[in-house]
Amino acid sequence: MSAPEFSRPVPVDRIGAAPTGHRITATPVECAALAERFGLAELTALAADLAVRREAAGVRVTGRVSGSAVQTCVVSGLPVPVSVDEPVDLLFSTAAGSALPDAEIELSEADLDILPFAGDAVDVGEVAAESLGLALDPFPRAGDRELAAYRARLLSEEEATALLATATASANPFAVLKGGKT
Repeated sequence: MSAPEFSRPVPVDRIGAAPTGHRITATPVECAALAERFGLAELTALAADLAVRREAAGVRVTGRVSGSAVQTCVVSGLPVPVSVDEPVDLLFSTAAGSALPDAEIELSEADLDILPFAGDAVDVGEVAAESLGLALDPFPRAGDRELAAYRARLLSEEEATALLATATASANPFAVLKGGKT
């Protein structure tokens, strides 16, 4: 497994019961790598203001993640600017996932923000990156005005067929042979 693009590890042995603040910002190189990871046209900013503290059940990370990105419209391919401002409330637990049964289980809403943890650090950069990824629209669409302008530039089926026929006839290097000329 490769290292995360936006890694900001917080050693577990430095996490106490009192929350410690971590204000982090991705560099332009990290933004470019995350844009590639999440299939974005561009990630212009990613920042997080997070608090980390130890609890009986594990390590709790709370705060906010914000960012600005450009996605690509699934209909037109046009750029879709997006802003993300998401709350974060995660619990990293060594007990989570340790004895999962082989059968299907149902998770309560409270279980959804509990992540398994093994290691000597909690990576708040990866928390921010994953929070951004989860907040993005999986099927971004340009606005109605942009889509209307895009559709106005599209050719009808008849126009496309005529254009293709003209282009094919003029671009065919064997057209001369078809006419009987040598």
